[in-house]
Amino acid sequence: MTTTTPPVALGDVRSAAERIEGVAHRTPVLRSRTLDALVGAEVHLKCENFQRVGAFKFRGAYHAASRLTPGELSRGIAAYSSGNHAQAVALAARELGTTAVIVMPEDAPPSKRAATEGYGAEIVTYDRYTGDRVAVAEALAAERGLTLVPPYEHPHVIAGQGTAALELVEEAGKLGALIAPVGGGGLIAGSATAVKGLHPATRVIGVEPEAGDDTKRSLEAGRRVGVPVPRTIADGQALHIPGELTFSLNRRLLDGIVLVGDDEIRDAMRFAFERLKIVLEPSGATPLAALLTGRAGPLPPRVGLILSGGNIDADRFARLCGPGD
Repeated sequence: MTTTTPPVALGDVRSAAERIEGVAHRTPVLRSRTLDALVGAEVHLKCENFQRVGAFKFRGAYHAASRLTPGELSRGIAAYSSGNHAQAVALAARELGTTAVIVMPEDAPPSKRAATEGYGAEIVTYDRYTGDRVAVAEALAAERGLTLVPPYEHPHVIAGQGTAALELVEEAGKLGALIAPVGGGGLIAGSATAVKGLHPATRVIGVEPEAGDDTKRSLEAGRRVGVPVPRTIADGQALHIPGELTFSLNRRLLDGIVLVGDDEIRDAMRFAFERLKIVLEPSGATPLAALLTGRAGPLPPRVGLILSGGNIDADRFARLCGPGD
């Protein structure tokens, strides 16, 4: 989908920032001399692993849900997600005094499902390799009269996600490049909207797992291209095709997509734990993996990374990052 007027602009991101202020956390921006020396640039790490629910998703979910009418809120919210958006919508619904029903894959990480239920949401499962989560969620919403809050295909969600990059630039100043993960494309679409709205020359680079390179293929083809449902440790990026709305933004705004393998993601998780003293889930570590491997290409003097989340339980983290893996 290509439109003359972008569906989300810098003003929308600024409006979202005002609406979520005091509800979402203003997450820290960390620095590491060790990391700077390794990559030869001044790196600013926007740590969304410290966001409410442990990931950036709360920004967009709360922003979109907060804009629903009283009648819509009274009937409840539906969503579909592998975990982080599920938790975000569940918490947003609780904050706004309504209920949530979440469609989740059967193989979603148990910790993410437990957290979603802990925020009070009802869970409906499906098989991610044979089922259509959008169709399941839309049918459920229609049957129960719920309002669907999608994980990325909505202007209010995209604008909310862009507040992470807006905060990063407000604190760190002008950046030569911004690197962020790409799943459905909402985070990087909102981030690119914010960053390029402030500093048009900033390069915006997305990172996908090698098994799920749908956005890279789509940008190269000039149209949305699907791939088989990815089998990757980066479950938050295990999507088979970019969103229509997000792709309409990303094809204009992104300067490139790079790919990282599961072993490289593990290495980045270990580096973050051992040297930065933070815990990242696989999807949250992909920008760091792109930086450490050099996949992000020649770097400008000042670089920003969005580390999108840290929702991983201790057992899975040990399996992925322990000796022998």
